[in-house]
Amino acid sequence: MVSSSSSGSDCSIDGALGSYGFSIYCNTTYDPPKPFLVSGRGKYEQFYALMGGTVEWDLEILSIDESEIRLKTWQTTICFDKFGTLLTSFKRFVFVDFTRSPFTFSNTKNRVFAVGCDTSGFIFMNDHVRNYTRQCDSVCDSRENVLDQAGSCTGSGCCQIEFPKGQTQFSGIGMSSFNHTQVWTFNPCSSIFMAEKDHYKFNPATDLLNPPRNISLIYKEGNKDVPIPVVLNWAIGNKTCEEAQKNLATFVCHQEYNSSCINSDNGLGYRCTCNKGYEGNPYFSPGCQDVNECEDPKNNPCEGDCTNVVGSYGCTCPKGSSGDGRKDGNGCTPNKEFPIIKVAVGTGVAFLSLIIVSSWLFLAIRKRKLAKLKDKFFLQNGGLQLQKQICSHENGVQSTQIFTAKELEKATNNYDKNLILGRGGFGTVYKGTLSDNRVVAIKKSKIVDQSQIEQFINEVVILTQVHHRNVVKLLGCCLETEVPLLVYEYVSNGPLSHHLYHKVNGFSSISWEGRLRIAAETASALGYLHSAAGVPVIHRDMKSANILLDENYTAKVSDFGASMLVPLDQTQVTTLVQGTIGYLDPEYFLTSQLTEKSDVYSFGVVLVELLTGEKPLLLDRSEEQRNFTTYYISSLGDRRMFELLDARVLNEGQEDQILIVAKLAERCLNMEGKNRPTMVEVAAELEGLRRMLDIQTPGINYRHPNHGDGNEKTNELEAGDLYPVPLTADPYMETNMTMSMNIPP
Repeated sequence: MVSSSSSGSDCSIDGALGSYGFSIYCNTTYDPPKPFLVSGRGKYEQFYALMGGTVEWDLEILSIDESEIRLKTWQTTICFDKFGTLLTSFKRFVFVDFTRSPFTFSNTKNRVFAVGCDTSGFIFMNDHVRNYTRQCDSVCDSRENVLDQAGSCTGSGCCQIEFPKGQTQFSGIGMSSFNHTQVWTFNPCSSIFMAEKDHYKFNPATDLLNPPRNISLIYKEGNKDVPIPVVLNWAIGNKTCEEAQKNLATFVCHQEYNSSCINSDNGLGYRCTCNKGYEGNPYFSPGCQDVNECEDPKNNPCEGDCTNVVGSYGCTCPKGSSGDGRKDGNGCTPNKEFPIIKVAVGTGVAFLSLIIVSSWLFLAIRKRKLAKLKDKFFLQNGGLQLQKQICSHENGVQSTQIFTAKELEKATNNYDKNLILGRGGFGTVYKGTLSDNRVVAIKKSKIVDQSQIEQFINEVVILTQVHHRNVVKLLGCCLETEVPLLVYEYVSNGPLSHHLYHKVNGFSSISWEGRLRIAAETASALGYLHSAAGVPVIHRDMKSANILLDENYTAKVSDFGASMLVPLDQTQVTTLVQGTIGYLDPEYFLTSQLTEKSDVYSFGVVLVELLTGEKPLLLDRSEEQRNFTTYYISSLGDRRMFELLDARVLNEGQEDQILIVAKLAERCLNMEGKNRPTMVEVAAELEGLRRMLDIQTPGINYRHPNHGDGNEKTNELEAGDLYPVPLTADPYMETNMTMSMNIPP
């Protein structure tokens, strides 16, 4: 599809004119000209690659065909001196985002490689629905031991990482446990990159032993050096064939080109392919041309006579024989008398017998199968594991109701799409009405696999031990369906994030007093989880989207799928890093040591959101303000901090009140967990500030945060979601963890 001429005029595609969903231009400063994939800017931005402090919007194309595009790959390298001092801090990560484009990384042809001794490679990826984290480690004992590892990438000098299909974002970070001090004499650097697995072969002599700052990613094609590519699956636009055909002006699969449309099997969009019996380019004139299948008499597809027709061919058997005449069919067989009557009678008797036997077996097996089905789903959904967890806790789940599948189907009108409240990483939440007219929220898992069963059990165990007015209440569960179901109290006013970010005439619906109350209630709930619950609980994903507001705008902490129970004799837990970009504790990210202070850091980010009404991370801001939380904390002490405040906070709050909350947020966001306050201390300080302001107790004659009296209600916002990932996801807030923190230089 991409050709090259001396002028460069024949190697470009205008995505806007052709509706391909992407654009290609030729850089004529090269001889011959080179094609580049072009991203827009601002709201038109489709993709970009960020390597350390460098952003690339135009990516070099190596080749492109009907379903794949190969680009020149990216890598990040970290090097140390013999004392372990980092020499290349600005290049310690690479981040590539194709979220707004028709491209996904090929999971069958690509691998992520980490090269170096004393090297750990971390990747974070996203497929529009959930985040993925993977890791591999590479170690070497000596220079001699690694020399015989050429061509191997199994953990000695080189390791590799696989990933699921449909990924649109990739972030890679290289780390070293001992900063290469133990291997510096023969390997001072670590590199991480994604590449086509069939073309990258590990070579210790060039890639590991005294390497340059970056590995030379090339391979030989004959006598020619060719860059090692990364493979992307591509499709046209973001519509299905059925949707795209409604606008023939932009639809590119032209009937006159003898092509047809097929939906992409790796995500959104569609592709054109030549109809059966045709070959050629389905996108450009003259399109696909007829294939003459009968042209070679020795290799044509017929046993008998072959006749070519446009787009197909016909086979006929010679006289005296019958059949379809096709080599891939029945071929041709000599004619003989066929016993029609005997075959008809035999077939009738056999068919009748088959019906009788099948009916008897169906009726006999059906009852047995139905009886076993509930037991199967009970075991599949972790019923035995849940029973063991219940028995290991004294309080158990005595107050938790067990619902039947029929009850929940009736409550949700057979899971009507119109009753969907929201979608999370592991399930969909529906609004339901039980037979006693109670309105509830029902969480239904998407897929049944072992990791989600453990998350389901984790959430049940935690929520059944937590009893606090500011923690969402678990009403019951159902284990007799193919996917496990959880039933919660219905929290009607949705997530706090929705109220902070969606403003009318520049004003949020939540007043200054309301924000203080929500902050105090949330801090109280986290303090309870850390110190007053039967077994301490670390939430691990505290953010404004997981703080729900009920009809009285009382805060309810939700989404305990990622939470951890901490034994009473421990203060920290070593675990795989998990969390949301912008809220993740940097100390936890770097050490994998999870403590209650990790929740304190995340709560500090929420305090900044309450003060400013801004998301913690947006890449369309200036570089200085991309991590808005850090930028705001840096403004404390000058007038900038008041310029960045939300309009209602600035109008309604007093300067000393605002400064108290801002300073509290600054303490919560301290880079060292030991210097942060506990959540109990935070809750006490916020409650003291509320009392000083003579704010009424939430729930008793509480005034709606959008009005001065208590007689008005708002229907402006839709009902919230227990796991409130919006139905239209924010491409920056639900991305990988790498950009959620400032990696120290």
